[in-house]
Amino acid sequence: MNIVILGAAESGVGAALLAQAKGHTVFVSDRGEIQPEYKQKLTTAGIEFEENQHSLPRILQAEEVIKSPGIPEKSTVIQALREQKTPIISEIEFASRYTQARFIAITGTNGKTTTTLLTYHLLKEAGYSVGLAGNIGYSLAEQVITNEFDYYVLELSSFQLDDISYFRPWIAVLLNITPDHLDRYDYSLEKYARAKLRLVRNQDSDSYFIYNADDENIQRFFQAALRPMRQMPFSLHHRPDYQLAGYYDQETRLHVDLLPGYYSKTEYISTAKSPLIGEHNRQNVLAAVLVARIAGISIAQIEATLATFHNADHRLQLVRKLADVEYINDSKATNVEAAWYALDGVKRPIVWIAGGTDKGNDYASLQALAQQKVKALICLGVDNAKLRAAFGSTVPHLEETQSMADAVRRAAALAAPGDVVLLSPCCASFDLFKNYEDRGRQFAAAVQALAPSESAKSAQSV
Repeated sequence: MNIVILGAAESGVGAALLAQAKGHTVFVSDRGEIQPEYKQKLTTAGIEFEENQHSLPRILQAEEVIKSPGIPEKSTVIQALREQKTPIISEIEFASRYTQARFIAITGTNGKTTTTLLTYHLLKEAGYSVGLAGNIGYSLAEQVITNEFDYYVLELSSFQLDDISYFRPWIAVLLNITPDHLDRYDYSLEKYARAKLRLVRNQDSDSYFIYNADDENIQRFFQAALRPMRQMPFSLHHRPDYQLAGYYDQETRLHVDLLPGYYSKTEYISTAKSPLIGEHNRQNVLAAVLVARIAGISIAQIEATLATFHNADHRLQLVRKLADVEYINDSKATNVEAAWYALDGVKRPIVWIAGGTDKGNDYASLQALAQQKVKALICLGVDNAKLRAAFGSTVPHLEETQSMADAVRRAAALAAPGDVVLLSPCCASFDLFKNYEDRGRQFAAAVQALAPSESAKSAQSV
C-alpha cells in the first residue's frame, strides 16, 4: 500500500518505521522543520521525507494517510484528502492492526498522564510484559515493530481518538470531561465529549469500561444502557444510584467490587501509602487500581506498589521541605481546572504562584478556594492584570514578579511554618519560559537555591 505520513515527530516517525517494516511504500511530510533525532531515524531507515512543506500532488497519491494528532481537521491538506475520500487514520489505529497485545487505554481532560503512569507502574512491578505509549511521548507503532509486549498502557488525547476506526481497547478508562481544546471542536462541548467517547465505540462484551460516575459530562453524553461492554463506574463516595465497581468508604480505603450486582464480591484495598496529593489523584488512584484488579494483580501487590510510585515531573511534585514549608511544583497546571484540583488538594495554608499566558481563563471557579486557602498570591507573568482583577479583593496579599527566582524568594519570605508554597500557574508558560517543563525546572532550581535565612523562620519580620 502507498502510505503517506503527515507529521514527523514521535508518532509519525514511529508509524513510518512500522509501515516500512510491514512492506508498505512510505512517504513522510512535515509542514515544519523535522527535529534532528527524527530526521536521523528516517534517513537511517531509507524512508523518503520532506520538511517545511506539504507537497499536495504527492500526498494526494496516498491510498491511506496516517495523520499526526496535532494537525487540525480544517487544514488545507486534510480538506483536500477528505474531498477525494482518502482514508485518514491515527498512529494508534495503524499500530493496533499489527499486534495481538491487550490495550489499556486512558483518556480524560485532566489526570490521564498520572493515571497512565500509575497503571503502567502497577502492571510492570507485578511482572507483566507491558509497554507504555501514546500521548505520554512514546510511539506505539515503533514498539509494535518488535512486538515484545503482551499489554500496552496508552494515554490517549481527544486528537488521537479523532482518527480511530476499529481500535478496540480491552480496558478503557475515562476520568473526566471538562471544556478544553474547544477550538478544535467548533467550540462545542458535545463534539469534544463525543471525541473522548470514541474510546469505547468498538468495545464488546469482553471489554471493560472504567469511568467516573461523579463527572456530569460523562453522565450526560455516555448512553450507558445502550453499550455492551462491562461497565465499571467509580466514585469518591458510595452512590445508591450506581452499581459501583469502586469507591472510597474511608479516606484511604477503597471498596472494590469487580462484579457489581447479583454476583458481587467486596474487596477492601488501602491507598494509605500512595504519595499522590489531592482529591483528583484519589480518583486517578481508584481508576488505576480497578485496572490492576481486572488484570489480576493481587491486593497485597497493589498496596505495596502504590507506595513506590513516582509521578511525572511538574505534577503536584514535592520539591523540598524547608523550615516546615512544603514547596510543590505543579507547573503542568496550565488551565483553570488543573489549578482548581491543586488548590483543592492542598490542605495547608497556601502561598500561590500563578500567571503566564492567559488562554481566555475564567477564574470564577477558583475564587472560593482562594478565599479559604490562599494567604498570598505571587503573580508571575508579563501581564498580570486579569489575575489582579480576579483575586485582588479575595486574597489578603498580592504582589507581582517578573522572574521565577524573585517569585520563589518572595513566596519563601511570605510563608510561615506549616504553609505550602504552590506553583500552579493556571496559564501557559510562553511569556517567560520555553514551556511548562522549563517553568517547573526553574521553580525547582530556585527552591533548591533557597538559603535557610530566606525561609519561613526569617519571615516573621516581613
